[in-house]
Amino acid sequence: MCIPGTEPDVCSDCIRTTSDGLIKNCPNQTEGYSWSDDRTLCMVRYSNRSFFSSVDLEPQRSVFSSADLRGNLTEFNRIWEGFMLRMITDASSERKHYTADVTSWTTFQRIYSLMQCTSDISTGDCEACLRENVRQFQTCCGGKQGGVVRRPSCFFRWDLYPFVGAFDDISSAPPPQPTASPTCADDESLSTGIIVAIVVGVVVSVLIILGCVICWRRRSYRALELESGDDITTPQSLQFDFKTVEAATSKFSKNNMLGRGGFGEVYKGTLPNGTEIAVKRLSKTSGQGDQEFKNEVVLVARLQHRNLVRLLGFCLEGEEKILVYEFVPNKSLDYFLFDRTKRNRLDWRTRCKIIGGIARGILYLHQDSRLTIIHRDLKASNILLDADMNPKISDFGMARIFGMDQTRANTGRIVGTYGYISPEYAMHGQFSMKSDVYSLGILVLEIISGKMNSNFHQTDGTAVNMVTHAWKLWKDGSPLELVDPTIGESYESNEVTRCIHIALLCVQEDPADRPAMSTIILMLTSNTITLPVPRQPGFLFQSRLDLDTAAEDLESGQYTDKSIPNSVNDASVTELDPR
Repeated sequence: MCIPGTEPDVCSDCIRTTSDGLIKNCPNQTEGYSWSDDRTLCMVRYSNRSFFSSVDLEPQRSVFSSADLRGNLTEFNRIWEGFMLRMITDASSERKHYTADVTSWTTFQRIYSLMQCTSDISTGDCEACLRENVRQFQTCCGGKQGGVVRRPSCFFRWDLYPFVGAFDDISSAPPPQPTASPTCADDESLSTGIIVAIVVGVVVSVLIILGCVICWRRRSYRALELESGDDITTPQSLQFDFKTVEAATSKFSKNNMLGRGGFGEVYKGTLPNGTEIAVKRLSKTSGQGDQEFKNEVVLVARLQHRNLVRLLGFCLEGEEKILVYEFVPNKSLDYFLFDRTKRNRLDWRTRCKIIGGIARGILYLHQDSRLTIIHRDLKASNILLDADMNPKISDFGMARIFGMDQTRANTGRIVGTYGYISPEYAMHGQFSMKSDVYSLGILVLEIISGKMNSNFHQTDGTAVNMVTHAWKLWKDGSPLELVDPTIGESYESNEVTRCIHIALLCVQEDPADRPAMSTIILMLTSNTITLPVPRQPGFLFQSRLDLDTAAEDLESGQYTDKSIPNSVNDASVTELDPR
């Protein structure tokens, strides 16, 4: 396979050379592949098994430039990430599964990128494979001046110069760099052009600034225009008056209380214009000052995704720190899932939609948003459902807003809920994106079974939590016994088994074994990718005796690295000293 538009002779030469290289470098091997990108880009793959219409992510290889980027890296990363998202969309939206494009970085520097998938895989698989390539480069090689990530099913390369002849016909190719002129006349002409450009630029800039000042002066400092689609840039544009919030909630009436969590109480409110809101009144133990609190709210409010609850603004007065969210009418997932009568509304199609929506929301927080956010408190009560039963993750960014460092790999202050916290986070204070992956696995098991992990127990003493029960059924070859009986027979057994398989991959004890969110999306949306065999989960107990022994070890201080039990309640942890 060659990139579209390659001359037949050039393509044939590339394939011949690449094939010879495979035979030479992979002697006596039953499988091999190579993306060659010397003169042009071509791909050769062979195997003694059929790989058509299936996506393969391994083995992968990453190559990067030894030179570091120079300049404003924050601005570069903003431009680069947006460019990569557009490239992925372009490459996966067409059957040719290919795109090459260029975008500006500075006046004289451009970013060139090429992406291609094998033509036999679906557009969804192509998108997921390319996302994984981009994520892999960010993980291994961020800050380098270009690089390549190759997988059997897709290819990704970017550089600060054109390569493999893929950009010759692109109209946005960079203009030639200016060269010194040998005569004074040319120098004078060039200087005149520069002067004209500077004058025009100054005039335009002044007009833009005047327009911005006028718009800014017209904005209200005391209330948020909920209908406005303008980008949020200042704390003032998000700030609510306390009296407005108090009146909207009938002075925080108990009749308007929607729930209570580890960060505070939540009330339903109605603004004077009739807009319904959810008001979270934070407990007064935040470690942040007022300005830091405002700044974090502004950052989190700029994150928007269909599977995240939208943060509309805040109120700050005295010791009061209040967050204002959009109101989601169907309450939270636990309201339906753990109620014997209400869970009838959750057929398999709805539960499958909820699982996929939660996964997409977490992927946005981890990888696609302007911030990298680790939720740290994913649970059924933090998954809200809209009028169409679409899931919306709430309390994302609360660790940031509440004044806890979101970037450290270790923390002495653990935030989360017993039953959902990963072993490495609960015991050692180590959190990462894989901590959220563990919590997602617990959520998936709960959604499938209709039972709460932390309150689960078997009367015969063989299992004391959902993870242990699910693992036992999986090992016994009867995973479908986990399925909630209220679902009935209206589901595909292979589909449910695959979801249980993915959940068990998410709750594996070693964080390195758990898949990344981009891979989980691929697993959920593609039936062709082969899932790895899950390893033993964390928090696994074979009998009630194991639970009692672990509890004794914890009390005596003799605990080493064995798994600890989940609590029998659903209380949120706000502060815990890890061993």
